[in-house]
Amino acid sequence: MAETIGVEVAYAEPARQFLRRVTLDAGATIADAIAASGVEAELGIDTASLATGIWSKPRPRDTQLAEGDRVELYRPLAADPKEARRRRARQP
Repeated sequence: MAETIGVEVAYAEPARQFLRRVTLDAGATIADAIAASGVEAELGIDTASLATGIWSKPRPRDTQLAEGDRVELYRPLAADPKEARRRRARQP
């Protein structure tokens, strides 16, 4: 019997969030977890343009996963945090 691992796939927007646990064969990658989770079909998003990571640390899609990893999909920032801070500092 092939060894398996359990991981979570997470994605969030302001109005909705997605979190699903999937079981994969050992040696699976971030890309495998995303495909197995069904996030694209369920939320109608294209994950190819999103950055990925494991537990808040950016990682490429070919990174092998371990038991208990949490695969995260990151949306692009709506505004540059440094520029937003500058605008707030300029306000009276």
